Amino acid sequence: MKYRVNKAVVIGSGTMGAAIAAHLANAGVRVTLLDIVPRGLTPQEESAGLTLESPKVRSRIVEAGFQAALKSRPASLFSPAIADMVSLGNLDDDFDVIAEADWVIEAIVENLKIKRDLFSRIDAVRGEHTIVTTNTSGIPVHSLSEGMSEGFQQHFLGAHFFNPPRYLKLLEIISGPETLPEVVDFISRFSELRLGKGIVVCKDTPNFIGNRVFSVAGAFVMQYALENGYTVEEVDAITGPTIGRPKTATFRLLDLVGLDVAQHVSDNLAELIPHDKVAQAVLRAEKPAQLSKTLIERGWLGNKTKVGYYKQVVVDGKKEFWTLNLETLEHENSGEKIRFESIGKVKDIEEVGKRIKALIGYDDKAAKLVRAVMFQSFSYTSQCIPEITELPSAVDNALKWGFMHEVGPFEIWDAMGVAETVEQMKAEGFLPAPWVEEMLASGIESFYKVDGGIKVGVYHPAKKGYHLFEQEEGLISLPKLKTDQKEVAKNGSASLIDLGDGIVCVEFHSKMNTFDTDIGEMIHKAMDLAETQFEGIVIGNQGEHFSAGANLFLIAMYSQQGQWDELEGVVKGLQDMNMRMRYSPVPVVLAPFGYTLGGGAELMMHASRIVSSGFLVTGLVEVGMGLLPAGGGTKEMLRRVLNPAMQTENADPMPVVQRLFMQIGTAQVATSPIEAREFGMIAPSDRIVMNDDYLLMEAKREARHLADAGYAAPYKEKVYAAGADVLSTLRVGVWMFEEGRYISEHDRLIGEKVAYVLAGGNISQPQWVDEQYILDLEREGFMSLCGEKKTQERLWHFLQTGKPLRN
Repeated sequence: MKYRVNKAVVIGSGTMGAAIAAHLANAGVRVTLLDIVPRGLTPQEESAGLTLESPKVRSRIVEAGFQAALKSRPASLFSPAIADMVSLGNLDDDFDVIAEADWVIEAIVENLKIKRDLFSRIDAVRGEHTIVTTNTSGIPVHSLSEGMSEGFQQHFLGAHFFNPPRYLKLLEIISGPETLPEVVDFISRFSELRLGKGIVVCKDTPNFIGNRVFSVAGAFVMQYALENGYTVEEVDAITGPTIGRPKTATFRLLDLVGLDVAQHVSDNLAELIPHDKVAQAVLRAEKPAQLSKTLIERGWLGNKTKVGYYKQVVVDGKKEFWTLNLETLEHENSGEKIRFESIGKVKDIEEVGKRIKALIGYDDKAAKLVRAVMFQSFSYTSQCIPEITELPSAVDNALKWGFMHEVGPFEIWDAMGVAETVEQMKAEGFLPAPWVEEMLASGIESFYKVDGGIKVGVYHPAKKGYHLFEQEEGLISLPKLKTDQKEVAKNGSASLIDLGDGIVCVEFHSKMNTFDTDIGEMIHKAMDLAETQFEGIVIGNQGEHFSAGANLFLIAMYSQQGQWDELEGVVKGLQDMNMRMRYSPVPVVLAPFGYTLGGGAELMMHASRIVSSGFLVTGLVEVGMGLLPAGGGTKEMLRRVLNPAMQTENADPMPVVQRLFMQIGTAQVATSPIEAREFGMIAPSDRIVMNDDYLLMEAKREARHLADAGYAAPYKEKVYAAGADVLSTLRVGVWMFEEGRYISEHDRLIGEKVAYVLAGGNISQPQWVDEQYILDLEREGFMSLCGEKKTQERLWHFLQTGKPLRN
């Protein structure tokens, strides 16, 4: 049977259900979101004369749930325009949509009987090949499908999304006893490619992998902190980025999740795993349980009540976050930044595992807590195998993809040295699972098999040897290609890598992948080589973000020292590089992902084709630094957005130029590729790849396809310059913003410079001009702003603090 998902139904419009429906819409799937019919009227409905039969009343719950998803931050949808992909209904009037659905996702209350009653109804109407999944986070999957029809059980499985579904990569897949292998394979593959998910196959055990391991680890940190006199601030300063975890660390995360929710999850898990003595010891520990009970009774539930372990307080008009004193249970402002000698000594070690290994060699409070956290993690996760999964890599991936850890426990353990760490663990009372010592005794010294710096396999305890990872044909790993001697050229900021099949890749590896002359040199070298040795170019990398834009330090330094010729040479060089790329005789495909800002966005818009990640944050943000886009970004926005509008006779350029002025002048940022398309930065012909693992592979395919189709450079295009009338109107608008005290005097100056470029200068009549004319205006405006003291102040302030300055 060839399965497909063209129509989906999500049942349950709570936080998870509505967000899952939104993400299916992001992927281009038409979705119907269903929820129950209200049992009673609200006072407002009664006063309006409505009844329980009124359509507005019957859809109230699902409407409210979806509206909450539309307002959620971070946004659940790529763009508000996608909302039309989601239809709303209720479980009484619209249940028949299930008969035509390809995939039905249940995301209702965590109650076995209620879920089973719903599945019985679904079983009666579902199509023969309709796949049904549950989003349960803890109820055994087999208990949900037991007693249903054979066809239902064969097409039923657990597909546990993590919140928020758009942003967290993890999807736990749990087969039922009768689930067909092809159904598991299809949902896994569809979710990986279309939804951008990382698949972790779990055994049908309580809380599966992610929540099981994470809940026990969190409970241990809480218990250890209370038993050893740590403060909230100390724990969060230690258990965040220092050990490769998010800034929310421990207590901030509890506030984010909700103390009541966290306690409910903990209590449920404890009841479901009575056999797990290690988990019971921390999940039912007396001090944490009493603390949680007290805070919940006080209504201090975290972010949703604006008070939990942290409390927002306004002092002299400024927001402050006070922390809970774990002894007095009063919130306090310590007024001091938490510092530890050990963390200060190791903070510059980039690799997390090596940083942690160095850190636990000290003996201060930070080192002691990290040592305990790591040793507990190693001990517990190893003891959970094979109960929850067969492979250590499944645990690592669950924590990385579901909880945003940089590395998983077994990866850290490898980096610290397994044998060496085992002895240290035993000395402190943390026992590894027997299979770990069996592995070491057999002569295998690490959990992962590594070849040339690349993980190619993981230890399989049951098989007592390495399980080799399956490498999908065509998937690209730039580090692997480098170890295979495919690096054609390299300098301090970029490399050229032969991707095979006549395509060369320009990879950035400067700090934050910011542009400098070395990157420009490599892009030019790629275009030189492509004209003789290659047939296409891909510009992409596999770092954290594509590019944060220009090297601001270089700009600030040249500006402060008055090295104007050198600075103008850098700007002109960026413009020339982008224009050469735009008119390259071979296709140049750019693969942006993550932050693609400022100069990164300008580079993107000059490519022959864009193959974008589903996670893209892009915009021309130079105004925030006191500058304007000068790498061709303003010119490209005019060409892409204004030019098409002005092809119509007697068209008015003013509304379009005003839109572009607001977009550039307020440094608007698109937070998805669909928003970037609405901005005019990505064309309808450009592609979106939802899973970053496949981004470079698809970019290479696109470059190869364009080359095979006989790619030719685009013809030289002129740009519409609206002239003096439009410029005057924009200037009036800027003046009014200043008069209304919405912007500063320096903001007004920047706004006028942006307006001048967008209008094509102060020309008396509208006309079509060469691209170079607009580029020259960009460069002149940029250089003049660099000479302003207040712009230089903004640049240095951002470089020193990471925050913009409004002066």
